[in-house]
Order: sequence, then C-alpha cells, then structure tokens
Amino acid sequence: MSETPTYRKIIHIDMDAFYASVEQMDNPELRGKPVAVGGSENRGVVSAASYEARKFGVRSAISGVLAKKYCPEIIFVRPRFDRYKEISSKIHKIFHDYTDLVEPLSLDEAYLDVTQNKKGNPSASLLAQEIRSRILNEVGLTASAGISVNKFVAKIASDYNKPNGQKTVNPDEVEAFLEELPIRKFYGVGKVTTEKMYQLGIFTGIDLKSKSLEFMEKHFGKSGAFYYNVVRGIHNSEVKPSRITKSVAAEHTFDVNLSSEIFMLEKLELIAVSLEKRLQRHKISGKTITLKIKYSDFTQQTRSKTMPYFISDKSLIMEIVEELLYQEKMKDSVRLLGISLSNLNTEEKKAVAVQLKFTF
Repeated sequence: MSETPTYRKIIHIDMDAFYASVEQMDNPELRGKPVAVGGSENRGVVSAASYEARKFGVRSAISGVLAKKYCPEIIFVRPRFDRYKEISSKIHKIFHDYTDLVEPLSLDEAYLDVTQNKKGNPSASLLAQEIRSRILNEVGLTASAGISVNKFVAKIASDYNKPNGQKTVNPDEVEAFLEELPIRKFYGVGKVTTEKMYQLGIFTGIDLKSKSLEFMEKHFGKSGAFYYNVVRGIHNSEVKPSRITKSVAAEHTFDVNLSSEIFMLEKLELIAVSLEKRLQRHKISGKTITLKIKYSDFTQQTRSKTMPYFISDKSLIMEIVEELLYQEKMKDSVRLLGISLSNLNTEEKKAVAVQLKFTF
C-alpha cells in the first residue's frame, strides 16, 4: 500500500497597496481618492499607488510626471518609512502567533509555513482567513493571501483575488493551475524573459511544460532548470525565518539634479556616513563597493571595485567611491546616488532592513 504524500502548507501574505493604504488610514481625507506615495508632479518616482490611482494606470516605479498625466487628480504624499515599519511590526507579531517560520520579503509581504502551527489547525486556508481578519480588525488594513504546497505557487496565488481576498491551490490542483497561467504571471519571469519566451512560442504554463530540460538550459542557462521545475510544481525552497544578508546599501534622490562631481562627492560623503552607521550597527563589513548613479533621463549605471580585505570604515569606502566616480566622465546630470557594500564577511542569518530615502 502506497503512503499518502506529505505536503508543506505555505501561506504568502501580501498587504494591499500597503504604503498608500497606511496613508489613507491615517488621513481620512485621502480615503477613496487616487494617492501616490513618493514622486511629485514635477519629478521623483512613485513608490506605491492606491487602488483608486491604479485604475488610471498609475503604478510603482513610474515617474511622478507620468502619474500626473495618467491621473490629473492624483494626490502625491511623502513616504513615512518609520510609520510603515511600525505598522509592519504589528502585522508580523500577528504572524508569529501562528508560526515561528515567518520569512519577511519586505515590510508588506511574508511567507508563513503553517504545516505545523501554534493553533493546531490543519487547514492553511482557514488560518490565512483568520490572519487576514486579525490584520483588518487589529491594524485596520486589508491583506491578500495565497495558499499552496510551496512558496512559488503561494506567491502567484496571493495576487489572484486582490485586494482583500485569498486563493488556495490544493496539491492536486497545482499542475493544472500552472499550465493555464500566462507566462508573464510566473513569479521570477520579468519583461525581458517574457519577451524571449514569446519568441520561443512559450505563452502559458503548458507551453513551458512542453519544453525539455535541455531546451530550457540551452536558451535560459542556469535559470532554465528553475523554469522547468516550477511549472511542474517542484520548488523546494524552505521558509527561512532569517534571510542571509547579501549587501547593505544607502542611496539618496536629490531635489535638484547634480552636474558637478564636486557636489556629488559632498552628497556621497553623507551617504557613506549613513552606510557606515548601518554596517557598525549590524557588525558587518565587505569587500565589494558599488557606486550607483541614476541620471536625469532615468538611465542607471553601476561601478564596482572589490578589495582584497574587508572594510566598513567611511573613509576607506569614500576612497574607493571617489575612484569609481572619476572612473569615467558623467554622461548627464545626476538625480540619484547610492553606495552599497557586498561580498560580506558574515554568514549570520540576519536581515538588514534597507530604507530607501526619498526627497522632493
């Protein structure tokens, strides 16, 4: 007699338009109105958009100018990261009432492994419903959830009935669910990969499933095996309560574009101070320094250098940053500068929250 297979029970919780929803919750005058967090009608990039704004095509990562064009009535709000972190902390405390296997992806989403849970409830779907209900009652915000046998399917499912909904993909439904899915909705398949798959005749999961492992590796390299497996419901990545830090970064967007390297160095000094504080706070150092430059036309460039030893001191970081800055001539005025340190000296499983700074 064959044994019944044992499946993991994974929930992916994703808050609905988190930053914008927090702003609408805290300011009743914004409720029911199109809101963009970040950006402005003159410059900047939208960090998050309310569902009222999304109806007009406003999305995160588009410019404030474009958001205003799409939705003339849009209201721009400055981001308040301390407030978002405060709310996120309350939400994560709710998660931990159910399981200690919580893997945060950002302030507004996380994976929960509830295979064995503190409530002793065998139904992951009922647990997700209860968690969402508690978030609404105790925090005042709505969340959506995806429930399935692995992280990959759960994340895709959480987007199905947004906002304020959930979808469960049972073990015997996984392959059929993925076969019908448009390839652009596969988590991890970006715009470039989507276009490449289209050119190869891959439009849905069932098209992807028809391709051999050799075919996928030939056209997509190491990622080929990942795509080959996930469309078959194979994704064995565990929910990791703490994620290994791979890099620490700090960056700044400027009110006025910078056109002189002298002015850029002054700003980079301040960014390096912020980075040094984070490194010291978490007792981290690294070997690879990367300078990030975003120009006024929104094109982006990175320049990196790897040292033979670990560093975390601001003065040493700035020596390399200055070298990278003058490595080649600037092609345009600069709207954003950032410094990151990677190739770190620690394998400790701890997460460093990186707060992006926005100015207007």
